[in-house]
Amino acid sequence: MSRPSNFPPPFNGADFVSPPTDPADERIEVGVLIVGAGPAGLACAIRLGQLLESDPETAERMGEVPVALLEKGKQPGSHLLSGAVVNPRALRRLFGDGFRMQDLPNYGEVHGEAVYVLTKRNALRIPPPPPMKNHGNWIFSLSQLGRYLAEKAEEGGTMILPETAAQKLLVDHGRVVGVRTGDKGKGREGQELPNFEPGSDLIAKVTVLGEGTQGHLTGVALDRFGLRGNEPQVWELGVKEVWKVAKPLKSIVHTMGWPLRAGKKYREFGGSFIYPLGDDMVTIGLVVGLDYRDSELSVHDLLQELKTHPKIRTILEGGERVEWGAKTIPSGGFHSLPRKLHAPGLLLCGDGAGMVNIPRLKGVHYAIESGRLAAEAAFRAFQRGETPATALASYDDAIRESFIWKDLKEVRDMRQVFQRGFFMGGAFASAMTISKGRASVGKKEAEPDADAPLLTTNRAASYPAPDGKLTFDKLSSVFASGNKTRDDQPNHIRIERKVAADVARMWAAMCPAHVYEVGAEGDDGTVTVEIAPSNCVQCGAITAKGGRLTPPEGGSGPEYTRT
Repeated sequence: MSRPSNFPPPFNGADFVSPPTDPADERIEVGVLIVGAGPAGLACAIRLGQLLESDPETAERMGEVPVALLEKGKQPGSHLLSGAVVNPRALRRLFGDGFRMQDLPNYGEVHGEAVYVLTKRNALRIPPPPPMKNHGNWIFSLSQLGRYLAEKAEEGGTMILPETAAQKLLVDHGRVVGVRTGDKGKGREGQELPNFEPGSDLIAKVTVLGEGTQGHLTGVALDRFGLRGNEPQVWELGVKEVWKVAKPLKSIVHTMGWPLRAGKKYREFGGSFIYPLGDDMVTIGLVVGLDYRDSELSVHDLLQELKTHPKIRTILEGGERVEWGAKTIPSGGFHSLPRKLHAPGLLLCGDGAGMVNIPRLKGVHYAIESGRLAAEAAFRAFQRGETPATALASYDDAIRESFIWKDLKEVRDMRQVFQRGFFMGGAFASAMTISKGRASVGKKEAEPDADAPLLTTNRAASYPAPDGKLTFDKLSSVFASGNKTRDDQPNHIRIERKVAADVARMWAAMCPAHVYEVGAEGDDGTVTVEIAPSNCVQCGAITAKGGRLTPPEGGSGPEYTRT
């Protein structure tokens, strides 16, 4: 049996670390540099704005541009995708007295919820398990929330640089001193086109990486500074659609079971969510662990299959799909958190650091809280009487004293026990829930998703043919994401091109955006993998399953508006 890890990608993290190369008078200097306009990065920027206003003396020491934020998408929110039912706790802490949830762009508080165990034709409603209870939480479009938070960050003085990819981590004498942005205007072979713009060195006293899931520089930094956790990070892949519907959905819905298989040998862990977005829209998504083994498993096609279930079809009947997207989710939890969340000149926060509670399907409020705490540590580094090293180390202490640490520690073994199969894993997870994590039973140490040995079981035979009304193919879905990638820009995906046939089939099936195809077979029994990088929506799944995603040209990728 093949494993994707038998075919490592042609990628060396050291190639993405360098000292500054621009002449000193051409470098762009800022106080704090934030990479990523997601919940973590934007919360960090907002909190820094609040601190700047309250302490003008320290603000002056941070220079003409005290806070800058890089975003690789067309605008903040372009690459943000989540369920999203959000715990409001961190938002209330960020905005403080006088804040009302109604002031944010949202779809209201959760007023009802249903959980179903599905078989192919039937749906058994069960009481929501404790981790899935959402009373008091609020429904959001994360892309819309991101745009709102970006406005607040700019009001507080942050300079936001959209369409700007952070390509290299700048390190000088063992300390992070900023990032180098990616070039723009290169052709497929790397040649400079007439509109070529070289990247720039952005220099900062403190760099905060809030890149989100599968963050490029976060991965580079974890290896460069030896920060990886006790266990490897593992991932889920979520594929999501937004529908305009004829009938309002009054409650949030979660499902488990079909179309995933319960047997231990398949390792098919996951479930679906269906959330109302007002009276005339719903969002539906399927999340599946990337430690699965079947080379023909496709989360996109499983979502299409899910929609044919009588219970689900009824919700969507008479409706129209208006948007689609895909994203990975870190699921290793507490054991996979970085050994430290700081290095000289650097802080890590949010999904990039693995701050996600998979049993509760929650991570947005952890990202916001970690960004807020990162801002306070970064700001402290500029205050009189503080040393940068001590100030940044205080961020680790703050995280360990926060609800993030407490929550993740409580559910630290829940994801791993499902390696034993759905039913056995469910039993062990229930014991952990009842004991609030004190009973740790049935845990297996996590292994990288790319180490899962592959098998083939004709899985694809059950996928429904796309009809363009209820079920859709991958290419039409990429179009529905608003993908903005130039066809002639350099390839940003690193994979071994000649691999075992089952690995090639797995990559082709796994990718929700139809980036990979199985090509010609060679004399040695391997096949060539063909790549269409312009289809890529930057979900990050390939990095989990044996390849490596690097940043494409700034402004590329999806243009999410309601995800």
